[in-house]
Amino acid sequence: MNIPQGQPGELKRTMKTRHLFMISLGGCIGTGFFLGSGYTINEAGPMGAMISYLVGGIIMYLTMLCLGELSVAMPVAGSFQTYSTKFIGPATGFAIGWLYWLGWAVTVALEFLAAGQLMQRWFPDSPVWLWCAIFGALIFSLNALSAKAFGETEFWFSSIKIFAIIMFIVVGGAAMFGLIDMKSGQEAPLLSNFFAEGLFPNGVTALLITMITVNFSFQGTELIGIAAGESENPEKTIPKAIKQTVWRTLFFFVLSVFVLASMIPREKAGVVESPFVVVLDSVGVPYAADIMNFIILTALLSVANSGFYAATRMLYSLSREGMASPALGKVNKRGVPFNALLITLVISCFSLLSSVVAAKTVFVWLISLAGLGAQIGWIAITASLLAFRRAYVAKGGKVEDLKFRTPLYPVIPIVALITNCIVMISLAFDPEQRMALYCGGIFFIGCYVYYYLKIRKQNQSKQEQEVQLAENKRMII
Repeated sequence: MNIPQGQPGELKRTMKTRHLFMISLGGCIGTGFFLGSGYTINEAGPMGAMISYLVGGIIMYLTMLCLGELSVAMPVAGSFQTYSTKFIGPATGFAIGWLYWLGWAVTVALEFLAAGQLMQRWFPDSPVWLWCAIFGALIFSLNALSAKAFGETEFWFSSIKIFAIIMFIVVGGAAMFGLIDMKSGQEAPLLSNFFAEGLFPNGVTALLITMITVNFSFQGTELIGIAAGESENPEKTIPKAIKQTVWRTLFFFVLSVFVLASMIPREKAGVVESPFVVVLDSVGVPYAADIMNFIILTALLSVANSGFYAATRMLYSLSREGMASPALGKVNKRGVPFNALLITLVISCFSLLSSVVAAKTVFVWLISLAGLGAQIGWIAITASLLAFRRAYVAKGGKVEDLKFRTPLYPVIPIVALITNCIVMISLAFDPEQRMALYCGGIFFIGCYVYYYLKIRKQNQSKQEQEVQLAENKRMII
């Protein structure tokens, strides 16, 4: 059954399965993977890095199964914010929605800043702010056109990244097994680096800490749920997109790390700018650094594109539920919540300004919030499914009637909830990421307080007015 293409003032359902797949894949294959995979190998060792990415992929898979059932049953742009509001509590939904929105708004600013810095490799005398402005105008315009324009752009951005990863696996794998000669004349490394220093050269603790970074690198796949509100046929597109995303993401991540760990000695993996550049340069690929610079630039713009979309739809959802200004819930003729898009751009620009004016305080806090927002979202997804099933059955619903069901219920959502909570708590053991818990905790509590002091009273007053208006009409009749 096809869902209508959207009423006036509503989002339009124009995105296809390929758009959903590339949106989620593009959201998680970013600079954290292209640049951060070397850190994981250096800290956990080759085998430890493989295990970290496999475990992170399993957590992602379990979480996406939970999201699949919720998104098919209720395909809305608010995704887990809406589910949390309805099945856990409005205050929780309010806090999660604003934290997630702010996280993506800040992330957009970070991506523009990093992209501007990358452009200085080719244009060393150009100011970074100029490139930030150019990329900001480009991504904003694409998102302002329509949801389909955003999806199509993200499809091509992600296609470039995926093609690059496939080519890297082919070239690096061939060099690893001696099918391509190394530039330095060295022998093919085969699997020697995996056994050079034992299974966990820095101990199991290092493995646990790197799993935090790895799990964050998988985040972005939850964008499937947000895009569900604008997909053509959620019952078919969402399950298909989730399956494709999970298995292909695992394939790309794990196989790439396998090649990287085989080609680069552990002690060298964490000190280079990008391990991908090192491997390509070692096999004599011309302009390896420039090629990788272009791919990373594409990854940055892809994440910024997805971030703009996710933040805008979250703000739209908050507005429609009475948790933000009604003006942010208005949609133009193209089905785009333009006011929400505009305010997201403004906040991103302010975040960008803080990187210069208050880099050691405000900017660090914003970065920390950005890192925690998606993790809170994953926890909300798993908790919402448990609450949804209870409410669904309590109202007489039959599980067999659900178009998509999370297998092995309730084991999978419970395991996903516990593992995601462990990942979040583990931030306290990493001094570099501990700030995320402090900033996120304060912001989350602040949202709760604000909701109960103002938002709930506003909504209650509005409901009372509506009831009184209905009563007056009834008396007139």
